[in-house]
Amino acid sequence: MAGEPQDDCLFCKIVAGHIPATIVRETETTVAFRDINPQAPTHVLVIPKAHYENAAALGAGAPQLAADVLAETQAVADEEKLDSYRVVFNTGSGAGQTVWHAHAHVLGGRGLQWPPG
Repeated sequence: MAGEPQDDCLFCKIVAGHIPATIVRETETTVAFRDINPQAPTHVLVIPKAHYENAAALGAGAPQLAADVLAETQAVADEEKLDSYRVVFNTGSGAGQTVWHAHAHVLGGRGLQWPPG
């Protein structure tokens, strides 16, 4: 069920404290932590604490929570002192989603070309 923790979800396990992560920010509704395979000098994931499969499900099922995630991307960028940064939501395997829990990538600290990969 949307919003409920999933036993087989890596990010739900991070939210629950069962798997360690380098947490950089936490709010009542979100957690931000460093990506274990960074693609830029700053690469932080911002996730909702509630489980939604992807950004589309999050936006449709919990628009205020989606707004919380987006607001936290700015807070991460501010704390990391990023003047320029990219926020990416991969939705679906064809777009590169590998963890089926909505998450925003905050990438910065180097030039980011367009279009991406």
